[in-house]
Amino acid sequence: MVRHYLIKGRVQGVGFRWFVHREAGAIGLKGWVRNTEDGHVEVVAAGEPEELAELQTALYKGSRGSRVDTVIEHELADSESNELGPFQIEGAW
Repeated sequence: MVRHYLIKGRVQGVGFRWFVHREAGAIGLKGWVRNTEDGHVEVVAAGEPEELAELQTALYKGSRGSRVDTVIEHELADSESNELGPFQIEGAW
């Protein structure tokens, strides 16, 4: 399964991407996390349904100092996972 998440709230400048990276890596998901230009964070993750459910729980929890107002989830085609590697942060130095 492949999911796209858009997380809205205070999620930039508070270690949210690093938190997602750590959580998704521990779960064993493939995919990426990155900031959007409009102040949100987006995630694409591929894995088993129970793994994605675990990630979604973590996204709602957020990192220390973050405030998650909304998590918008979209299902993507399974073929989208073909382009995904080990979970990474995009746009991080």
